[in-house]
Amino acid sequence: MSASATTPQSVLDRADGLRRQLGATVRDDMVAALYEQSSIIVDRAVKGRGSQNWDLDQRIDRVVTSQIFGLPIMLLILSCIFYLTILGANVPSAMLASLLFSFEDLAAGWFDALGAPWWLTGFIWHGVYRGLAWVISVMLPPMAIFFPVFTILEDLGYLPRVAFNMDWLFRKAGAHGKQALTMAMGFGCNAAGVIATRVIDSPRERLIAILTNNFVPCNGRYPTLIMLAVIFVGAAFPPAFAAVAAAGAVVGVVLLGVIMTLIVSWVLSKTVLQGEASAFTLELPPYRRPSILRILYTSLIDRTLFVLWRAILTAAPAGAVIWILANVTWGDASLAQHSVDFLEPFGWALGLDGVIILAYIIAIPANEIVVPTMMMAYLGVGMMTEPTSYDDIRRILVDEHGWTLLTAVSLMLFSLLHNPCATTILTIWKETRSARWTTIGALLPLAIAFVVCFVVAAVWRLVA
Repeated sequence: MSASATTPQSVLDRADGLRRQLGATVRDDMVAALYEQSSIIVDRAVKGRGSQNWDLDQRIDRVVTSQIFGLPIMLLILSCIFYLTILGANVPSAMLASLLFSFEDLAAGWFDALGAPWWLTGFIWHGVYRGLAWVISVMLPPMAIFFPVFTILEDLGYLPRVAFNMDWLFRKAGAHGKQALTMAMGFGCNAAGVIATRVIDSPRERLIAILTNNFVPCNGRYPTLIMLAVIFVGAAFPPAFAAVAAAGAVVGVVLLGVIMTLIVSWVLSKTVLQGEASAFTLELPPYRRPSILRILYTSLIDRTLFVLWRAILTAAPAGAVIWILANVTWGDASLAQHSVDFLEPFGWALGLDGVIILAYIIAIPANEIVVPTMMMAYLGVGMMTEPTSYDDIRRILVDEHGWTLLTAVSLMLFSLLHNPCATTILTIWKETRSARWTTIGALLPLAIAFVVCFVVAAVWRLVA
């Protein structure tokens, strides 16, 4: 053999060629063979009484990780968590909003009594403070429910089973099975989901999980999705089935978000983040009794308050901008009205309108203020507001401003796919320390939302 044939590069090329001939499952086959041989050795060398706890774990795992029941059980559990989060947060959200807005009225009265100018009172209390109050009242109760329940599953030992069940889907998409865990965290808050990607060791696969976590609707998008589901989907069914139909519509949007996560993960793994999916060898831990102290600290301190504080820092400027746009006039109209008129053609092309586009621009710091901002613009008032019933919202949107089923469908899609909030963008920067990937993480979902909504609106109008 010549010397040139044994160069390091030739050896590497030869090894790469042989590796490609092994197939995609060679690593899994190696791990399975190792465990099979280990089991044979243990059976020959170890004699003892079987552990009753371990036998129980095995019996449970035969069901929760089976190919037939694993995914349905996982979807059922996550649906229950999702349902409990939405249902359980309604009353405390309303109580917290009432308390915070009562303080707003009281503080504004103090300022008026002290002779403060109207614009100072409005800017501080009806602008900045009201924006903070909306975000806190909408975000805090759902996170205070979702994160503890999710942490219980984590402490119980079920989450590794979720990663095990979802591994084959994410592996086909060129991603990592643990991305299922980070995706589930995104249901509470996308910023928390981005932080949760630290459990993925591979930098490439961790980056894929970061860039696609936004396609899971967070609790800040629930108000918009639920409002649309109740008004346009639930209203089309008899009252006895309206709630079930509305809930089904929201679950359908969530499943669409999961599908988009897999599709975009596959595209990224085949283009800018090419690479072979890393082996995912997971030893399922035994089921254990959850630790109450750990649950309280992890869910309330390390997750809920941490994410809420970031949201507060980004929501304060949004409240100020909303108030300025609504109260500063140019000519015979407010800046908000001029902005709506300017954005109207672009919104129409997406199946939306100028008010919706303006609301999402203002709501970049926090998705929770989308609906109040839309109501402010439609009603022409000087501060964020929200009608007290879905009947009022339907009257304003459908009867007075011409919303159609196309508007609702386009808004559902845009709410699911649009850019992450400022808190999530800031978290992406902190996790990647890369301006390039932070920019991609912010603009990629927005570009997809524009394309999808434009195509849906064009086809809808062509067929209708």
